[in-house]
Amino acid sequence: MDSTHSNPMSLCSQADSQRTLYPYVTGTSVIGVKYKDGILMAADMGGSYGSTLRYKSVERMKPIGKHSLLGASGEISDFQEILRYLDELILYDNMWDDGNSLGPKEVHSYLTRVMYNRRNKFNPLWNSLVLGGVKNGQKYLGTVSMIGVHFEDNHVATGFGNHLARPILRDEWHEDLSFEDGVKLLEKCMRVLLYRDRSAVNKLQIAKITEEGVTISQPYSLKTFWGFSAFQNPTVGAEGSW
Repeated sequence: MDSTHSNPMSLCSQADSQRTLYPYVTGTSVIGVKYKDGILMAADMGGSYGSTLRYKSVERMKPIGKHSLLGASGEISDFQEILRYLDELILYDNMWDDGNSLGPKEVHSYLTRVMYNRRNKFNPLWNSLVLGGVKNGQKYLGTVSMIGVHFEDNHVATGFGNHLARPILRDEWHEDLSFEDGVKLLEKCMRVLLYRDRSAVNKLQIAKITEEGVTISQPYSLKTFWGFSAFQNPTVGAEGSW
């Protein structure tokens, strides 16, 4: 007799095997840019349950070790799982106590392997991640998707931000961006997303990482203007469409 059929426990374990078929509570876009002294990152604090804006105080940017900053969009519980993996990684690295520590390039590389590994098990971690950092004067900014697609760039964005924010960043980003100009640029992008992305909320944080370490701002709101004519009559010119 087949060994799987002879053991009722193995039948249970097969039946109980679960996959992430769709995300439950999700965060929307994260935007990251290089600036003169390091990396700036922005994300709002909304957690959507389907299309319901269920949670309004979800922190989606976290420091990782001494040199890295991680932002995530997508499933919040999967992000928490990734943070657990990274805590373990950083702890293991610190236990060597050899005067060296993992930099952003290594952490990004690790995340690409984790995401691609889970994708190959058909049980992905349902996130898009932005990883930035500074080590030995070198700035690093990269992204990785839920199926392991990854790249580095001077500015990156996830989710809706990839469509709506990156064109602005391509036009206005430059290498010697000051901290103040970098924050203004991120706020401009976040405002566009607030107008156009139904999952965005007007409560955001901006984080920076330099050689000195990570600073994450207190949550704050942007000034908005909803009096644009396109907002007053959104269906004009679209008669007959549903």
